[in-house]
Amino acid sequence: MHSFKTRGTCSRQIQIEISEDTVRRVEFIGGCAGNAQGVARLVEGMKVDDVICRLKGIQCRSGTSCPDQLARALEDIQKNNSR
Repeated sequence: MHSFKTRGTCSRQIQIEISEDTVRRVEFIGGCAGNAQGVARLVEGMKVDDVICRLKGIQCRSGTSCPDQLARALEDIQKNNSR
């Protein structure tokens, strides 16, 4: 399980479980419960690269959003795993 501290959003943190380059589970801590649960369920079972491609750059406030923060978190995980 990976933990990512969000910036510029109502949610405070994202918990992400990845297996074999596929998103298995996502949980947003804080934020708009319905939207966060919806985004989390939609990306479960998707390839990490596909999630990043679809969600990166979506804006809500402060130049980011919960979906954008999820994409950034997945990019960080990929970056750290490639070291």
